[in-house]
Amino acid sequence: QVQLVESGGGLVQAGGSLRLSCAASGIIFSINTMEWYRVAPGKQRELVAAVGRGGTTNYADSVKGRFTISRDNAKNTVYLQMNSLKPEDTAVYCCHSRSPAGFEYWGRGTQVTVSS
Repeated sequence: QVQLVESGGGLVQAGGSLRLSCAASGIIFSINTMEWYRVAPGKQRELVAAVGRGGTTNYADSVKGRFTISRDNAKNTVYLQMNSLKPEDTAVYCCHSRSPAGFEYWGRGTQVTVSS
């Protein structure tokens, strides 16, 4: 059974930091592309950051220079370090896994709220 379990969300003031974690089980973590998406009320789902199996990273323009995605294959975990948070970063952040064969899995998400 595949599970992606996010943690680390919460309430933080603007300018603060949070570190999200996504622990995966039931997949061959090391070969999967891992991604963080977010969904804010009234907005479309947005790809925030991605890390490929080789470590290549990509970021949405809105978070470049503030967020860092990383992965620990030994722990089957992907992280999202979020610095200089803004109220517009408020959203539910979801972990997504995509295998080379095209199998995709989602976590349930963790709420991030940034107060002004």
